[in-house]
Amino acid sequence: MPENEGLSPEDIARTVGETMYRKDTAAQHLGIALKDISPGRAIMTMRVADFMLNGHKICHGGYVFTLADTAFAYACNAYNQNAVAQGAQISFLKAVKPDTLLTASAIEKSRTGRTGLYDITVHDEDGQTVALFRGNSHTIKGQMIPGLTQKEEK
Repeated sequence: MPENEGLSPEDIARTVGETMYRKDTAAQHLGIALKDISPGRAIMTMRVADFMLNGHKICHGGYVFTLADTAFAYACNAYNQNAVAQGAQISFLKAVKPDTLLTASAIEKSRTGRTGLYDITVHDEDGQTVALFRGNSHTIKGQMIPGLTQKEEK
């Protein structure tokens, strides 16, 4: 894509999301799917498989965390500026049964300088919130897609 062409922020986010997903073997392995992405936002889903169950026969919290963390990663990288997690915390609110389809919705709360703050809500197919995740991002050098530029506003 020529540098001078430029894309809308939404087009950049979609292109970055598609590119990230092609390289994201962890998400692919776990069946995590990117459903929607825009600047500072991402929605991802994951169906709870039998191998994700703990000794209580409910979804291991680490998998719920991974889904939320993945949505966080896509949301904070949607600007095509490389960003990594600086820290994160999660609260588990409800046990998750086998075969449940989980959805993680990430929303940017703040992005200033090289840091960002993102809230991710994980809910089940009945709309019940099962976990709340808060992530802090840190922008580092580089871009997911070098040379991808935003359309200049007129």
